[in-house]
Amino acid sequence: VSLEPGFCMSLLLENIRKTYRQPEGGRLPVLGIDQFQLQRGEQAALIGSSGGGKTTLLNIIAGILTPDSGRVVIDGRDIVAMPEVVRDRYRAARIGIVFQTFNLLPRTSALDNVALPLIYAGLSRRERLRKAEEALVLVGLEGRENARPNELSGGQQQRVAIARALMNGGKVILADEPTGALDSKSGKEVMALLESLAQQGHTVILITHDA
Repeated sequence: VSLEPGFCMSLLLENIRKTYRQPEGGRLPVLGIDQFQLQRGEQAALIGSSGGGKTTLLNIIAGILTPDSGRVVIDGRDIVAMPEVVRDRYRAARIGIVFQTFNLLPRTSALDNVALPLIYAGLSRRERLRKAEEALVLVGLEGRENARPNELSGGQQQRVAIARALMNGGKVILADEPTGALDSKSGKEVMALLESLAQQGHTVILITHDA
């Protein structure tokens, strides 16, 4: 699927249906989305109780799960229609994911944690570290490049995770409870950072329980 040149929509969901098989038989409907779209630079929050399908939807947008039916169109390409190996490459090249628990390598510096996704892009170590350093400056961690995760606060660790999500361009940033493990001050700082990234043209979708 290709959209007309110049069209600024970043994400389109159409007729998304997802069910899960139940142990006692039959299928449990989890998602039913007729249409949802976001422009580049827009933000959306998925708010709801546990078990409501929020993480399932995030994983479908990321191409980690496939829906039973429907389309997920990112920058004009339907990722549902892609072969799995192509979809995995597309996710690595276009989608940044931020986790509640940071998912940083504990014995690795902030700089190397951020640079990690670029290994799969085939860049030299020198180029990987240069780009990672630029990303850490962007998220306000200049001077903390050599710190390991246990030497950083929770808010700083989440900033490292956001910098890592930007390594592939992060056209779409998916954040699953990005402030859930943070105190209120750090949470506000991370939210301000995500808003700043949206203003720079990234599309940001986050899961939260905190209105």
